Amino acid sequence: MTLWPSFHGVVYAGNLSLLVNGKSLHMNPPRSIEYNEKNWGAGIQYDFESYDRKWVPFMSVSGFIDSFENPSYYTGAGIVRRVHFGHTKDSKHVDAGLIGFLMTRKDYKDGNPFIGMLPALSFGSRRFAVNMTYIPKIDPKMVALWFFQLKISTF
Repeated sequence: MTLWPSFHGVVYAGNLSLLVNGKSLHMNPPRSIEYNEKNWGAGIQYDFESYDRKWVPFMSVSGFIDSFENPSYYTGAGIVRRVHFGHTKDSKHVDAGLIGFLMTRKDYKDGNPFIGMLPALSFGSRRFAVNMTYIPKIDPKMVALWFFQLKISTF
């Protein structure tokens, strides 16, 4: 049994989506700091479709206003395991996997690009989905948070 998916089959045209960034939920924030939880911004995500419809590789790029009202940008690629709730291409699904990324933030690493990896979760359909990720506390000045995006298919 292998833990990593095999991609020796055909990969064909996938799905291009608009990402609308909009919300974060900070976990147990200190009372002395007021975080911006309206993280407006936009980006794109391209989901490749593999022949078996189970493992979906993807790429994304996005920009948003971060928790301290500063612009933040990332580009990344990942893979999710898709579970369908129906037998059509447009049926509801849940995705769970990982995204690796390159990011810039004014308040982290002096604004220099840094790499990272986070869980990637999504639920919805081919047309509309909600992407989310959990960002753990990685610096004493930060708090853990959930970050949400709306994913809208372009066709």
